[in-house]
Amino acid sequence: MKVLIQAIWRLRIWKDTHAQDMIEYALMAGFVALAAGAIMPGVANSISTIFSKIGSVTTAAAAEPTG
Repeated sequence: MKVLIQAIWRLRIWKDTHAQDMIEYALMAGFVALAAGAIMPGVANSISTIFSKIGSVTTAAAAEPTG
């Protein structure tokens, strides 16, 4: 029974599209930042710092135990 419930939840996750827009916007922002860094080398360090901070925050959030 537990396996069936897990399979149903997996199917629900695949059909869930609520966060799809946010992911698309994040990808677009990443592409714009990449293009800006390629065109303006002076901005590349700032962009790198921002993405490093985002990476450390998401890593810390993923490591937090859920209550």
